[in-house]
Amino acid sequence: MLKNNFYTIQLLIPSEQGLSAVIHINPDHEIFKGHFPDKPVVPGVCMIQIVKELLEEQRSSSLLFQKGNQIKFLQLLVPVRDENIEVNVSWRENETGFQTTADFKKEGVAIFKLSGVFTSVNEI
Repeated sequence: MLKNNFYTIQLLIPSEQGLSAVIHINPDHEIFKGHFPDKPVVPGVCMIQIVKELLEEQRSSSLLFQKGNQIKFLQLLVPVRDENIEVNVSWRENETGFQTTADFKKEGVAIFKLSGVFTSVNEI
């Protein structure tokens, strides 16, 4: 889990099938010693994991990222510059799992977009 170590939730507004949040990225986290030492950038896999963790918390269940229909990294997420990020996640449940869309924004500018499927761990 990355929550409370790599990132913390500053604000969380849940809705029936979604959430809006502001998260704070920890610019001193160990991961940035390797990604990359002189120019730290949040790894894309960490952005996907953050979406997964927020969705799990709202659904109160363990999930698996099953399929990425579309994943776009539109800008570099630099932790020392972009510490506080707006995150929006919405989902709808169907026979294949949770059809999910998510985005990360900084001051209204898109950084990351995801459209994919998460499934409950016990459904695998």
